[in-house]
Amino acid sequence: MGLDVRRGLALHTWKAFDVDDEGRVLAGSDETGSVQLVELAPDGASTPLTALRGGCSGSYLSGERAVVVEHAEGGNERGQLSLLRLGSEGYEPLAHDPRHVHRLVAALPGRVVYLTNRRNGVDFDVVIRNVFSGEEETVYDQGGMTSAATASPDSRYVAVVVPTDLPMSSRLVLVDTMPETEAEHVLALTGAQEHAVHSHPHWLADSSGLVVTTNRGRDLTGIARYDLATEQWSWLVASEQHDLTGWLSPDGRTLLVLTNADGAAWLTLHDSTTGEQLREIPLPAAGWVAYPLPEPVWSPNSRFLALSFSSPATPGDVLLVDVESGAVKALTDSRAQFDQQVPAEPTLHRVADRIPCFRYGDGESAVLFLHGGPEGQSVQRFDPLVQGLVAAGHTVLVPNIRGSVGYGKRYYSADDVDKRLESIEDLTTLHDWLTEQGTPADKIALWGRSYGGYLVLAGLAFQPDRWAAGVDIVGISSLVTFLRNTSGYRRAAREREYGSLERDLEFLERASPLNSVDAIRAPLFVVHGANDPRVPVAEAEQLAQAVRRNGIECELRVYADEGHQLANEDNKLDAYPAAIEFLDRVLRG
Repeated sequence: MGLDVRRGLALHTWKAFDVDDEGRVLAGSDETGSVQLVELAPDGASTPLTALRGGCSGSYLSGERAVVVEHAEGGNERGQLSLLRLGSEGYEPLAHDPRHVHRLVAALPGRVVYLTNRRNGVDFDVVIRNVFSGEEETVYDQGGMTSAATASPDSRYVAVVVPTDLPMSSRLVLVDTMPETEAEHVLALTGAQEHAVHSHPHWLADSSGLVVTTNRGRDLTGIARYDLATEQWSWLVASEQHDLTGWLSPDGRTLLVLTNADGAAWLTLHDSTTGEQLREIPLPAAGWVAYPLPEPVWSPNSRFLALSFSSPATPGDVLLVDVESGAVKALTDSRAQFDQQVPAEPTLHRVADRIPCFRYGDGESAVLFLHGGPEGQSVQRFDPLVQGLVAAGHTVLVPNIRGSVGYGKRYYSADDVDKRLESIEDLTTLHDWLTEQGTPADKIALWGRSYGGYLVLAGLAFQPDRWAAGVDIVGISSLVTFLRNTSGYRRAAREREYGSLERDLEFLERASPLNSVDAIRAPLFVVHGANDPRVPVAEAEQLAQAVRRNGIECELRVYADEGHQLANEDNKLDAYPAAIEFLDRVLRG
């Protein structure tokens, strides 16, 4: 069982970015080594659209045969926006300034809505650009790392989601572009001190209100409606067992609801007025429909849905849903690449009756595979690294420890600020559970990326007797130096989660693995991108230097053309097989 890591990394995947009224899907394909745009016809025929140096994404410009392309180079995440008219050559610049970030929000008829931090390098403003005249209007510049913005169909209002001062919380504000008084220009629809998440705001077709995914006043997310005239909230769809996320159709009649059931997606269509379930959308297998990047998308005429689907045995496909007939068609077939190899499927466990985990394989040694975030979630999708570890003979345990999303507000808040070290104790619980299942205590390693890399280093530094080795990918070695050196636009957001340099410095020092590096005895394999704007490469360099100074093995691989993740196939094939070979040598001699 499992799939050789080189074979798994060489598999091509597809994802859906947009869909038009004819059922043509603007998709991303990594067949060339990085994600480039292709157009998939309803019969699955593929037409390449881009061949850029870095990966890209995009949306159709509504009403035209044109695509707004968001692209960046070298993993620096400073997205630039260009217009590609299909059937012609060359790109028209829309928002270009390589010093700053530009994020596409929506491509409307003749207009593009985007977020940019070009005003001060930190705060993200909401800008609407006229594609034909080039004129721009900044409709929101009140500060913060804006995460979503959507214009009302009558063009009068813009709903904006911005962070609050609380961890993992946001508020919804309404921008009136034609206010009677300046005081009415920006109206808060939710409280600044409300411990709640608001996401996926969608306007009703008549601009009378919004449909929003939120957990205001409850533990789990559901889908609620806000009425502008009455200023009242009402629940449309909610669950007492699972987090829900909703996407309203452009005509305002139908609501797509994703139920997050232990990292597997269940999709249903609902009446947007009553919340009543209309039908279930059948998926090919138990798996995951990607969001937020990319996420399910409706066609402008509300007939089609395009989905990015993956399962433990499906690398990544594009599904086209005909909402009228209920038919679901796979426009790609990533499973055909497996030949005779059989990917490992997980079993679901609740360790200590509280930590959700997926277990793959049954080897003599084990690897704890940790997700990033912290507000991330391991879901039931294909991962070539998990498959490669299983094929190499390891049990792989993929947990969602405290701080993970998908299990309610109380769970994802259980690692905020000074609770960080308490959540790391979940690693001890998982180690001990693996030994109870028969894995030798000295043959268990840690593997993690981003915040998962921090957990790897924290486990080795704070629990040195338990772990035999660690693989740290773009991880944080010091919360202090990370917060001081990360991109300015990310610092405030990260301080809400980890703690403030001004108020919580003593705790941040104590929770930093670098400050306990002398306790690390297990060998390390470290991977980082030189252009990482989130976790600077210095986090890896200072860690490797300190570990080596103590005579502990530490291999460091830095890639000059990568950022916070390895996006290029050549680099993946250089780093990840070597990391697995490192674990094979350490765990099995």
